[in-house]
Amino acid sequence: MAKQRIAIVVTSHGKLGNTGDDTGFHYEEMTTPYYIFLDDGCEVTLGSIQGGEPPADPSSLPDDEEKRAESVRRFLKDKNAVKALKATVPVSELNAKDFDAVYLPGGHGCMWDMPDNDALSRLISEVYEKGGVVGAVCHGPAGLLGARLSDGTPFVKDRLINSFTDEEERKVGKDKAVPFLLETQLRGLGARFEGGKPFERHVCREGRVVTGQNPASAEGVGHGMLMALHALKQQAAE
Repeated sequence: MAKQRIAIVVTSHGKLGNTGDDTGFHYEEMTTPYYIFLDDGCEVTLGSIQGGEPPADPSSLPDDEEKRAESVRRFLKDKNAVKALKATVPVSELNAKDFDAVYLPGGHGCMWDMPDNDALSRLISEVYEKGGVVGAVCHGPAGLLGARLSDGTPFVKDRLINSFTDEEERKVGKDKAVPFLLETQLRGLGARFEGGKPFERHVCREGRVVTGQNPASAEGVGHGMLMALHALKQQAAE
């Protein structure tokens, strides 16, 4: 059977509003699921909103290598992975027919360039409506805000969804820097939002949609997406 194909799409936005601070995608939230997928035999394509080399959130890449997640250390030593990250595919060139799943890692940059990106919204809704899996973690669910099903219904409406919570945003002191509070926006679109304790692992899976709350949840989202993909593979074989 052909390999299952997953598109990982990261933010291309590198500035934290008007603070002057740098931001971007969160390394561990990208690399941990990346290897969960790859080690299971999936084919992974790295994409970003604008294409090319995306900015990384500096806080997700500590200078002390020992403080980096194991998957981050592995990724940075993986020549093929680093090469792919430096030349990500623009989301506008990713076609839903080529993928069985799409995954959105977080990082505060997502809050600026993901919600209103038509190409990303289309990729998410088309992958899902053709029977694929959709996953996102932390600020990655900002990319779900603009997605609409073919009947015009917001993708998140009446769906069990998790993300970085408003409480967490306030606790990290960035609630005034971001353009909106993600939990509030998701709830406003009708999502059945389920948050856990601040900064603790919390993953929601409802059918073919898997979302997680924070960096600690990235591994669970990766495994949850694999479970959903395995279920699809089993159905196809029956």
